[in-house]
Amino acid sequence: MSAAQIHSGVVTAFDAHAGLGEIRSHNGEAIPFHCVAIADGSRDIEIGAAVEFVVRFHIKRDEAFEIRKK
Repeated sequence: MSAAQIHSGVVTAFDAHAGLGEIRSHNGEAIPFHCVAIADGSRDIEIGAAVEFVVRFHIKRDEAFEIRKK
């Protein structure tokens, strides 16, 4: 992973057709993501999966990147 701060959380939503999802971070914040941010390249992740990720500003908001299952 990058030198950015690593966060942990749980995938609370994921629409495989749209490729969009949301992670609830350990501090309760909802962080959106796109399937291309899943680090293993699968572009698919289960709701309820415990993950680690970094947060980066993307276009107009913070999003999760480098998403890895714990």
